[in-house]
Amino acid sequence: MAEVATFATSDQLLVVIDPVARHTDGESVRIAKDVLSAGAATKVCMPEGPEEFARALQRRGSRRPVVVGDDRALVRAVSLLHRQRELAGCALSVVPVGAGLSLAGALGVPTGTVAAARAVLEGVERRMDVLVDDSDGVVLGTLRIPSLPPSGGAGELEERPWRRTYHSLVRTLVPARPAPVPSGLGPSRLRVEVDGVTLVDLDQPVDDVSVTPHGSGTATVEVHQTSEPSPLLARGNRITVSGTDFRYRADTTEAGPVRHKTWTVRQNALGLILPTKNMESAL
Repeated sequence: MAEVATFATSDQLLVVIDPVARHTDGESVRIAKDVLSAGAATKVCMPEGPEEFARALQRRGSRRPVVVGDDRALVRAVSLLHRQRELAGCALSVVPVGAGLSLAGALGVPTGTVAAARAVLEGVERRMDVLVDDSDGVVLGTLRIPSLPPSGGAGELEERPWRRTYHSLVRTLVPARPAPVPSGLGPSRLRVEVDGVTLVDLDQPVDDVSVTPHGSGTATVEVHQTSEPSPLLARGNRITVSGTDFRYRADTTEAGPVRHKTWTVRQNALGLILPTKNMESAL
C-alpha cells in the first residue's frame, strides 16, 4: 500500500450512516458521531436506502466522506464512487459498525468504534489495489470461485442490474450474514488465464480459485486442482475465467452463474484512511 498524506482535524467531514448500522448497533453509531463531531466539522447524513446513500456521496462537495457501517456499506460506497469515476480522487474513511466487519479489518481499518473514529481524524491515506471486472464491479479483498453443485448452478438467477438494486435494498434492512455454502459440491471445469497465459484448462477439474490483489498492480492467483495436492500459483494484472457455469464470491456478495468473466487489477485505485504507524502501535 502506498502512503499518501495525513489529514488535519480541521477538514470537513460528510458522515454517512448506513441504516443497518443504526438498527443493529445504535450505541456504536452514537459514539462514532460524538468522537467525529468533537474533532472536526461534520455533516451527518442518515440515508434510508441505496438511492439516498448514493445521493449523499454524490453531493458531498469538498467534504471527506466517512461511512459508518459494515462491510456491505463499505463495498457499496467504493462501488458508487467507482461508477461515478471519483474513486481515484477520493480519500474514503470507514467506521465499522455492524455484524460483518472482516473485510474492513483485513484492509487495516480498526474494528473498534473509538479507534476507527480516531483514525478518521488523525490517520493517513493509503492507496491500495482493487479488482475491477468487465461489468464494472469492484472487488476490494479476495475473489473466490468455489466448487459448485454438479448441476452447474442451473436455475439460479442471472446477474442483472435490477436484481442487484433489489438485493442491495434488502441488505439495507437486514444485518449482514455470510452467504450460504452450496451443498453437494463437485469439481468445476474452468479455464483460468493470467495475462493471456492459460494456468489451468477445461480438462483439469478444479476445486477452488482465488484472486487477491497484491499491492503492486498485480494479483496472486491460486488454483486448487482436484487431482493435485499443491495449488497452482501465478501473478498477473488481468485474470480471465471461463468454462462451465460458475458462481463467484466477491467481498460481501455472491454473483453468477456466468460462463466468462475478466478481472483487471487497478493499481492504487482506492484511497482509504488508516491509522498511522504510531496509532497502530498504541492500539
